Amino acid sequence: MTDTNNSPLEGAVLFYSNPEPLDPALHGALGVNPTDKPYAFVAQTNIVPLTVTEFAAAALSYPIIFTGENRQPVVVMGLRQGENLYVSDAGDFRADAYIPAYVRRYPFVFADDKQNQRLILCIDRGAEIVAEGGQNPLFVDGQPSDYTNMAMDFCNNFEQERLRTESFVQLLKDLDLLDIREAAFTPRNPDGTPGEPQKLAEYYAVSEDRLKALPAEKLAELRDNGALGQIYAHLVSLLGWDRLIALAFQRQAEAPASVN
Repeated sequence: MTDTNNSPLEGAVLFYSNPEPLDPALHGALGVNPTDKPYAFVAQTNIVPLTVTEFAAAALSYPIIFTGENRQPVVVMGLRQGENLYVSDAGDFRADAYIPAYVRRYPFVFADDKQNQRLILCIDRGAEIVAEGGQNPLFVDGQPSDYTNMAMDFCNNFEQERLRTESFVQLLKDLDLLDIREAAFTPRNPDGTPGEPQKLAEYYAVSEDRLKALPAEKLAELRDNGALGQIYAHLVSLLGWDRLIALAFQRQAEAPASVN
């Protein structure tokens, strides 16, 4: 996480080092350059926030878990902090993996201007793709360009999905469905016998037992409002821990041998 004490953003925001509110006077000559590796920056983290409407798509690629006091849903992309098994050393994102909207909106983000009760579109001046005379200008004749307006629309949609996600998580809390769970891995000894289990992570997940114990009318309500489908997408995604372990072994096998 980054230090944003001098930023208009409330709190630290993953990936953003220097977000500034867009201003034609300050950013009139700025643009965003296209790159063939636009998501290389994701290699620095093993978890990325997710909105609830992305659960089904993301479940095909990653475990979806809930973390922290706010029970923020995130996808797990690596087994260790600072490691991402879906981004190569060259900065290539796995072609078959879902890319969360949180990542796709970069280098744009909304700041919460609580004093004026509004959201302000910001851009990360620390992003390498943001430069003077960039190929996609932020402003044309002092007005937001089509590129900037598209970014605004995307961030608006993301904000709506973020609020929807907060409501979904609150519903899980109200029904007391979240429980602490562990991800573990049991290695094999050289003789083929199981080794000592190794704890990979501790996180919050929906308890299937608590879900089944809900009254029939509450289950029907969850089905009708779409929450039940998202819950099952989350539960199915937890099978993805095995995929992460396999990817970790694959990366280890592909790593060059260390030189003594």
